[in-house]
Amino acid sequence: MSKILGLGNALVDLLMIVEDSFVESLSFEKGSMNHIDLNMAKDILKRSESIKKERVTGGSVANAINGLSKLGVNTGYIGKIGEDEFGDFFRNEMKDNGITPHLFKGEQGTGTAICMIAADSERTFATYLGAAIELTSSDLSIELFNGNTHFFLEGYMVQNHELVIRSLELAKEAGLKIAVDLASFNIVEENIDFLKNSVKEYVDIVFANEDEARVFTGKESPGDAVSALSDFCGTAVVKIGSKGSLIIDEDKNEYKIDPCKVVPVDTTGAGDFYAAGFLYGQSNNLSLEKCGKIGSLLASRVVEVIGASIPDSKWESIKNEIKKIV
Repeated sequence: MSKILGLGNALVDLLMIVEDSFVESLSFEKGSMNHIDLNMAKDILKRSESIKKERVTGGSVANAINGLSKLGVNTGYIGKIGEDEFGDFFRNEMKDNGITPHLFKGEQGTGTAICMIAADSERTFATYLGAAIELTSSDLSIELFNGNTHFFLEGYMVQNHELVIRSLELAKEAGLKIAVDLASFNIVEENIDFLKNSVKEYVDIVFANEDEARVFTGKESPGDAVSALSDFCGTAVVKIGSKGSLIIDEDKNEYKIDPCKVVPVDTTGAGDFYAAGFLYGQSNNLSLEKCGKIGSLLASRVVEVIGASIPDSKWESIKNEIKKIV
């Protein structure tokens, strides 16, 4: 039986709908992910006191692992949280969703991601990593990886090169199939050489959106970028928003996946749930085309709602739609 292990920044997302001017007032580039300190986090929350917020578990890989668990996949998650209310909330949500949590305790508070959602559904993140950034290579052991079949690593973790390399080494030693999401174009740009070397040596599957793929490969068109990206790994996936996605395998076979028709409300979690659907297909030994279609399906369902989670009431119909694809 397949079992998918994720490793990422254990965060609690605070979601709010804002005007573009609010993002501009913070000097953030719209659509970017920005690391902030505790004081900046407090400042943003003070400025937005009058704006309604929703609290959900977050972190890119945690979102994907939650989706996989909802589909019945055996899952586990590695992260670090604080001794606080947010940490308790994160752990309890994991357990309630049937995920095996491997959550270490940090000195700082649990990390938070303030997600500012614009009218066009584009989201900008201001992330206080807190305890999440305290996860180190010394926390990891081969026992965490043994018994799993797949490992999904969050690209946002690359601020800690030693941790990333150690996790990839252990996953490879345990014989896992390794997937990485490139996270954000500015993260890729800041760590380009490290990412290229790591992907080339360890990674089987890479997920990227068109901006991340462009920065990683230097190729402007998504088609050229996915082809260049596939030179670094077995399977390359480039998501191109409303145009669907492109997939190339190790034999250079190309697949164009059409998007599911949807009226987007909030794009938060679209890439995470695409990865969840794709990895679900992988865990069931489906073709890459079917993996992509299931990824597209899950992505379309999460953008219909605010936040990076799909309501429980929708999962039965999603499973029925997956049966039709399979």
